Amino acid sequence: MEIKNSDDSKKGQFYVEQEGKTVATMTYVYAGPKLIIIDHTEVGPELKGMGAGKKLVEQAVLFARKKDLKILPLCPFAKSVFEKAPEFNDVLSK
Repeated sequence: MEIKNSDDSKKGQFYVEQEGKTVATMTYVYAGPKLIIIDHTEVGPELKGMGAGKKLVEQAVLFARKKDLKILPLCPFAKSVFEKAPEFNDVLSK
């Protein structure tokens, strides 16, 4: 599963496409120069049960580490992934 990223320095998304159609997406917005807020995650039925949502969050964590950002997960799904993954705490906004 290839996860792509689009980012315009104000907002962005991580997403998965299949046959030209977006089948999973996680959106975020910048809240200052060093913070992104994950505000929505959606996985289509094509990817249900395949861990796609968690993989989207993992990509956001890698992105945040690379860009020296913190993440505030307001999306309930993303927040639940952070609660279950203490290895992501280094990018979690307090």
